[in-house]
This record gives sequence, C-alpha cells and structure tokens, in this order.
Amino acid sequence: MKIGTPLASNATKVLMLGGGELGKEVIIELQRLGVETIVCDRYEGAPAMQVAHRSYVFDMLDGEKIRHCLDTEEPDLIVPEIEAINTSVLADYKQNLVPSYKAISLTMNREGIREQAVDLNLRVSSYQFAHSLSELESAVAAVGYPCVVKPIMSSSGKGQSVIRGNQDIQTAWSHSQEDGRVTDCKVIIEEFIEFDYELTLLTIRHRDGISFCSPIRHLQIDGDYRYSWQPADCNATVLAECQRMAEAIVTELTSVPDDGIGYGVFGVELFVRGDTVYFSEISPRPHDTGLVTLVSQEQSEFALHAKAILGLPITGTQVLIPGASAALVLSSENENPFAYDIAEIVQAGCEVRLFGKPTIIGKRRMGVVLATNDDPIRALIDATVGAEKLRQFQE
Repeated sequence: MKIGTPLASNATKVLMLGGGELGKEVIIELQRLGVETIVCDRYEGAPAMQVAHRSYVFDMLDGEKIRHCLDTEEPDLIVPEIEAINTSVLADYKQNLVPSYKAISLTMNREGIREQAVDLNLRVSSYQFAHSLSELESAVAAVGYPCVVKPIMSSSGKGQSVIRGNQDIQTAWSHSQEDGRVTDCKVIIEEFIEFDYELTLLTIRHRDGISFCSPIRHLQIDGDYRYSWQPADCNATVLAECQRMAEAIVTELTSVPDDGIGYGVFGVELFVRGDTVYFSEISPRPHDTGLVTLVSQEQSEFALHAKAILGLPITGTQVLIPGASAALVLSSENENPFAYDIAEIVQAGCEVRLFGKPTIIGKRRMGVVLATNDDPIRALIDATVGAEKLRQFQE
C-alpha cells in the first residue's frame, strides 16, 4: 500500500470504530506513518478522538449511522476497536475491514469464538450458555461450583461474576444484564480453572506470515486487567503450546478469501496450569495487557498493529528491557474532571500515560504507570507503587 498525504485527495484513510486508550495509541502510530485518521465513538472527547484528524459521535450499535459514516468517509481501512458494535453492517465493507469479518463477528461474541476454539481442538474450560435466569440455574448445575459468568458481549470485566454457591446465581444474572455491553444479553458460564498464571501472547498476522511477541504475564481484578509484565517466565513446553494455539486460531480467523485485510495484532489470552495450557479468549486488536510494550519492546504492539494493517514488513517484536504496567483505576460518583500530579512518579523513574477520558461514573481506567528494570518483578513493584501513589493523590 502506498501512503498518500493526510487531508489531500490521495490520502490513505483509516476509520476507527471506538476510540478508547488502545485506539489512541494506534491512531498516534498511524499518523506517524502519514495516515489520515477518523474516529467514531458514543461520546465526545474519547481518547482516540483527541488525536485523530476528525471524529463522529454516535452509538456504535446503530447500524444505519455506521453505514452513513462509512459511505461518507470511504476509508481505505476500517478498524473496530471495541466489542459493542453492530457487526452485521460491516459485512458490506469486508474488503476494507481489519483484520477480517470473521474475526470481528466471532470475537465480539464469546459464544462464537468459544465454539470456534472447540472446532480447532483447542483445550478450553467446561462451559454452557444461558439466555434466562432459569437457563443459568441449569447451566451452573451442569458446570459446577465455582464458575464464572460473563455476558457474551462485554469487555474489561463488565457484567462478570464468580458464582460460588446457589445464593450467587440471581445476583450474577442481574449483574450480567445491567453491566454488559448490550441489553437482554446471553451469558457464558465457564468452569473456574485453578490456573497457576495467565498469559497474553501478542500474535501478529502480517504480509510475511505470523510472528509472536514475548509472552506477557497479567493479573486481573474483577475480570479486568490491573497489572502486566514482560517477558513472562514460562518454560519452553508451555511457550510452544501457547504459540501453537495462537497460530491455529489466528490463522482460522484470517483464512477466508476476500473477508478483510487479514493483518493485525491479536491478543490471545491463555491459562496455564503446570505444563497444561487452556485457551481463554482472543481480541482481534492490540490488548490492554500489552500496554507494557510501550516501554519494553523495540516496537510497541500499537506500532506493530499499524504497520501490519498497512501491509508493511514486521520487525522489532523482541523485548529490549523487561518492563511492567499497572493500571490507574479511579472511582467517582460525579462527572467532575480529574487533575493529576505525576511529578513524584516520574521522578521515581516511571513513565505515566494518562488517557484523557473526560469523566468517571463508578470505576474507570484512566491511565497506566509503566516501569522498566532488568528484573521484570522489580519493574512490576515500581509500576504498582507509582499507580497507587497516583491513585491516592485523587482521594
């Protein structure tokens, strides 16, 4: 692909559906390569909007508004950045879709991607689906306690619960319907795997094949990422199985002819218990745990994604120095904007990335603290201390 001049008649245009913090970093990398960028999201001032050439505000579940925007802009590439999108309308724009219509439609829905993983003989936890409270009760009885309940369309732990006994079922169902991405949402009930640790394997599908970044360890709280560090300490057997699983599912999601661009970064989430690896989920875009790559790798996951989708060669996936990230999660019951005092954290040698989200109602990830060290665990401690200090400044 030749890259034109932004805002000129020959511009190479990328339109992003969803404008969160991960999209913001991708937009920055695309602009460094001379790409004209457009961002759409449901609210004004979303992080990626703040750095794009222009933006539109509308509900991403409104198929007609998506269609109108795509027909108006006629982008070269369409990049979905969030889960809650009316994916059916994108079927008419497959040739410009990143990475593919199959990848987008299946991964936006936990039911589709779980069944695809099973078809590929990837090891997964036991699971059931439910579309009502009574179905949930039956599914929990089949899967057993403890188990995890998630809306099939959600992200960042929204609507997710752990059921440890019969008394938790009603609460879990209510939570899934109130906090999921869409109303009247089906849920998946998964066996609770007593894993030793979780991994993210960033997998890049590009013009020359498939490449992997060094594995990333991560910890979640309430189903949402809080900490990650790279490289993960895992043995060669585990790493080989992770790569086998990741390559199998990424290849499957990008193998249909004329189904999309076929390139990009995929965040493959895996559970590890001993030498046994379980497939958990996959995101057809850069992953939040990969924020650590902003300081650890020669090129971040966002730079790799931008280059891959543009059909450029991929190099620089290796760790230069071990690093870690700690999410800055803040709480508020009003819409007053926050002010941040980051001097002490920067003085301690950490990097801070503030996402610029305009408001918080409840809990929201507002930034990330990053640190490097020859020992990734030492980097994790430094990033965690920095994030906690920054959080305390807001109290």
